[in-house]
Amino acid sequence: MRVLVLDTATPAVTAAVVSIVDRTTVTPLAHRSTVDERAHGELLAPAVRAVLAEAGLGAPDLAAIVVGLGPGPFTGLRVGLVTAATMAQALAIPAYGVCSLDAIGWASTRGSRGDDAGLTLVATDARRREIYWALYRDGVALTPPAVGRPAAVVEQVADRGVRAAVGDGAVRYASLLPFPVRDEPRYPPALALAELAAARVVDRAPGDALTPLYLRRPDAAERASQRGTSEERSGAGRAELAERASGSAQPPPPRAVTP
Repeated sequence: MRVLVLDTATPAVTAAVVSIVDRTTVTPLAHRSTVDERAHGELLAPAVRAVLAEAGLGAPDLAAIVVGLGPGPFTGLRVGLVTAATMAQALAIPAYGVCSLDAIGWASTRGSRGDDAGLTLVATDARRREIYWALYRDGVALTPPAVGRPAAVVEQVADRGVRAAVGDGAVRYASLLPFPVRDEPRYPPALALAELAAARVVDRAPGDALTPLYLRRPDAAERASQRGTSEERSGAGRAELAERASGSAQPPPPRAVTP
């Protein structure tokens, strides 16, 4: 079964084609990944065309689509999800979502033994000096995805026995983390995304709703909210000054004077 894999939850814009033979056998056929956090919309479509051409396939040859659900910043994440949903609908094939942190956790901790056993913190960059994160052991998530400042996350996991950290967020904030940081995988691997969805693909399970894991409001909405609060305060201040100037403001009550 030929499957298209997409992920735009991080600065890496990823597209790949894999062959899924059974629940445990996934073979990569073509892969493209470009790191550019501001060009997801411009890069994804050409990457999809390139991997299909390299694999010698047309879109109608696809049996399913697998896409990273995030967590990730609103603008980039929605590019991959909208593309996956649109193609799945047009081709009448299922689309399956996978948490993007799970792909890093699966690729970096599956089958870990000996010194590599124990918890691994998987973290991607959430902007605003924050990270998206979760804890993994042997490829399995032990906490739900969350968002927070690195220092706050360190406090939250202080007694959990974390042995290492991995992912773009861990690399960016390595100086704030008290455990070793691995260089790779820095972004969600396409092969891991496919492996995590393989059972659903092989079983021909119904497609997912592809609900994005935003975990917080979009940056633009947050900025607009902050501007609105500032304008409300400024407007209230101007109204009070105008009221005083017009003489319509009620004078303050007289203070009692002790003789």
